[in-house]
Order: sequence, then structure tokens, then C-alpha cells
Amino acid sequence: METTRAIQAYCAVAVLYMALELSARKWVVLFSDGVQRRRVTVDAGDKAGLVAQIALAKAKLAVAAQAKVISCYEAGRDGFWLHRWLHSVGVDNRVIDPASIEVPQRAKRVKTDRVDVEQLMQLLVRWHSGQRCNWHEVRVPTVEQEDERRLQRERGRLKKERNGASNRIGSLLVTQGLPALPLDRRFPERLDALRCWDGSALPPQLRAELLRQWERYELAQRHMAALLAQQLQRLRQCVEGDTMAQQMRQLMRLGAVGVQSAWTLCGEIFAWREIRNRWQLGALSGFAPTPYDSGSSQREQGIGKSGISRVRPAMIELSWMWLRLQPGSELSQWFQRRFATGSKRSRRIGIVALARKLLVALWRYLRDGVIPAGAGLKTP
Repeated sequence: METTRAIQAYCAVAVLYMALELSARKWVVLFSDGVQRRRVTVDAGDKAGLVAQIALAKAKLAVAAQAKVISCYEAGRDGFWLHRWLHSVGVDNRVIDPASIEVPQRAKRVKTDRVDVEQLMQLLVRWHSGQRCNWHEVRVPTVEQEDERRLQRERGRLKKERNGASNRIGSLLVTQGLPALPLDRRFPERLDALRCWDGSALPPQLRAELLRQWERYELAQRHMAALLAQQLQRLRQCVEGDTMAQQMRQLMRLGAVGVQSAWTLCGEIFAWREIRNRWQLGALSGFAPTPYDSGSSQREQGIGKSGISRVRPAMIELSWMWLRLQPGSELSQWFQRRFATGSKRSRRIGIVALARKLLVALWRYLRDGVIPAGAGLKTP
């Protein structure tokens, strides 16, 4: 309590703090002037009710009506629409990375909306007083930047659905001791020709399920083909001012970099994020190391994996392609010297290290135009 009083005395201008704990049905809202607190509940999405509660909190906590409102909430299923709306009504909002919020290290801990919103309020007051440790904000994209990412993310979901349908078809056939079938337009005809171990036709319900799974597979395939056509059309019709398309075309000049790799890297990182150095880039992509150095115990725990989950698998896949299609580059030769003659495990570790180095090299290529040493360009 003495700390919060000191913080309030330090602030020259009175402000109203607001922390929101969001859920599908209700929002728990905690207000504070730095000392007193007021907790209320509003229906999820009730913008008018939230504005009314802000005005009522200023009156209850004796904060001036024109005082600045500073708020925060955790990034989650609600996305960024609330952040944009709060800014439109004059609220200075922050979106917080949930992984950065302090939690007790006990085996069991109390987790309720009330406890979570109290924790958010403590972090918000400490951040406003200048204590920036354990406070990691999410960079909020614009509506256009957020929309740029949807196409590639939808493709990733479609790919999972397609693979799920394919695996399910194979599993169903195995239950009858039957081999896998090509998943093309002739699949229904081949299915009719299949016979079980005793020469009988497939059971009717099994055949019906196989056809439904094949239809799901075909639908995902058609949607993925439509998305690819949309991607290629945008790359062909690259107009001035389309930064993302220009960056993708620049990346695709390098051998081994294709449409999907370029689209993922530009849409998730390069096209709109402000990256100042390679350490930020490594942390953003989850390739940052996590050393353990306490007393006489020293070891490396591997990469943090705390960044954008879509970037890491894309970069590791691209790194394998880089080794195959850019064997004369310095990065490929470095990998060959360090890991090529080692065990399978060491090569898996090495490809992650190569992925981080390659990501930094691609970032410098886009920012400064420096082609990765020894890398070849595609012929026009």
C-alpha cells in the first residue's frame, strides 16, 4: 500500500487505471486511481456499458472527469478490435503478452477472473510508474496489416484439414487390411473395386464415411488452389506502394525461396514489424537461446520458442531447401563443416542454428540489399 501511495504521489497528473479480464460472456473490469479500487462486471462486447462504467468510476474514485484513462488487457481470442475501439474513445490502451505476466511458482495456484484482473492492475500501475520489467506489449497491426496475414494463415488451416482427411482415409482402409488409394478424381471408382479379405464389398457405412472424407480432402484442395492463384496474381500485378508484394518478389529472387516461404516471412515479420537488430529478430521468431547459469550449474536449454509459431517451421523447412539448392553459399558450407558429419540429432540441432542465421541474412537482404554470401539468384 505504501508503494502504491508513493506511485500516486509521484504522478503529477491523476489518471484512471483500467484492467480488463475478457471472456466470452462477461468482462471483469477493475478501476483504480493508484490507491482505491473498484471492480465491476459488464456483458462481453457492451461498449456503451463500459463507457458508462468508466464515467461512474471517475466519480466514485474522485478522479477528474477529463482525467486520462490508461487500460490494458491480455491478447487472446478477442483480437484487436477492442484495442482500436478504446483508442477511438480516447482510452490509452495496451495489449499485453499473456506469457509475460508473473504467476506464482507453486504446484497449484488460484486462477480466477478476479485474481487475473488484480494481477493486470498491478502490472499496469507499475508500468505507468516507470517499472518496465515483466511488461511485454503486443505490437498491434493495423486493419490492413492484420488482413494481409489471413490468406497464409487460412492456407495453413486448410493444409491441416487436408492432411487430416488423408490420414483418416488411410486409417479406415487399414482397418480392413486394404492398401492406400490415390486421392484423385477416380477415388470413388477405385473404392467400388476394393474387396475385403473374404472378397466381399466394403461395408456400406464404411464406404460412405470414406467418400465423405474424400470430399473434405477435395474441398480443401480446391480452396488451397484458389488461394495459390490469388497469391500468384498479386505477385504478378505488384503495384507501387504494395510493400509486402515487393518484399516477397525480392525474396523470391533468391534460389530456394518460394511463394509460401516468402509470404509467411513477409506477412508475419518483414512487411510491418520494426526490427532494430538481429537479437530482436531471433526473439521474435523464437530462435533465442535460453541459457541456465546458476552457481556451478551451466547448460543451454535450447531455443525459447516464445516467438511467432508460424515462422519457425517455415524457416526450418526453408533451411533444408537452402542446403539443397544453395550448396555454394557460406551458410551451407558452415553447416557442412559443423554438422554434416555428425549424428542425426546434431544435424537437427544444426538446422535450427542455420535457420536463425538464414533469417538474419534474409532480413539484411531486404533492409540493406546485401545478398547472402555465396547465394545464387534465380534467372529472370
